[in-house]
Amino acid sequence: MNTVVENRPDQNQYALVEGDATVGFAAYEIVGDEIRFTHTEIEPSRRSTGLGAQLVQGALDDVREGSERRVVPLCPFVADYIDEHVDYRELLTR
Repeated sequence: MNTVVENRPDQNQYALVEGDATVGFAAYEIVGDEIRFTHTEIEPSRRSTGLGAQLVQGALDDVREGSERRVVPLCPFVADYIDEHVDYRELLTR
């Protein structure tokens, strides 16, 4: 089944949606020119399937394409993702 990443600014989160179900989210705070990712969560039965990486990639791509905000990865999962994917490191120094 296809999954999509949706920005839900009214909930301060990016949601990973599969069909009609939300299977994960990446919570964030906007502070000035920063977007601070604070927590990422995938439905427990769906962990270890790559969905967390898909969620973070979609969220970071949206930040890159839709804003000039600097990413502050307070969530360890987001920080690890950026460490492992060097093409996203530029988002840390915008």
